[in-house]
Amino acid sequence: MEERGHVIYVLKQVLIALNKKDYIEIKNLSDQTLHTSSISQDNESISIAVIIYSLSKILEREKYKTFAGWDNFYKKYITGIKNSIKALENNNEQEFHKEIHRLRNIIQNITGNLKQYIQDVFRKAEINKASRIYEHGISMEKTAKMLGISIWELAEYTGQKLPDTNLTMTLPVKKRIEYAEEIFR
Repeated sequence: MEERGHVIYVLKQVLIALNKKDYIEIKNLSDQTLHTSSISQDNESISIAVIIYSLSKILEREKYKTFAGWDNFYKKYITGIKNSIKALENNNEQEFHKEIHRLRNIIQNITGNLKQYIQDVFRKAEINKASRIYEHGISMEKTAKMLGISIWELAEYTGQKLPDTNLTMTLPVKKRIEYAEEIFR
């Protein structure tokens, strides 16, 4: 795995952002990892980008937290991130690969509606991250193959997407209030 130090940093920042419930920061951290993975075309970095982005999307949707199995899922996810950091810090690539595999497969142990929703989020995250890698100049075929999606899914998504436009990015409520107060002073 290339850029070990950067991945450790990003994963630690994800844990900090989780404590602050700063889901926008988690998305930004996913993008940082994606940039690295676009350069190195390293599958683990790509998996990390998908895992982090999926986590941000899952946590944004408050209704998921009410489903049966949520607490167990979230606890395992956090443990997996911590174990991934520990494996990288100990230069244990084999254990890191196992942790990434476990993180990607946590949803297999979930039942009911939560499993269906989270699987959908992961699939859409893979397509989203594939489009971002494609924007970095990697061929559509290679990008689709790296993320395990079809070229058609990627082509459809990139054809609908406005380039360099993030319409879903919003500021946290606290920042919006600060800006409003500053305007009316």
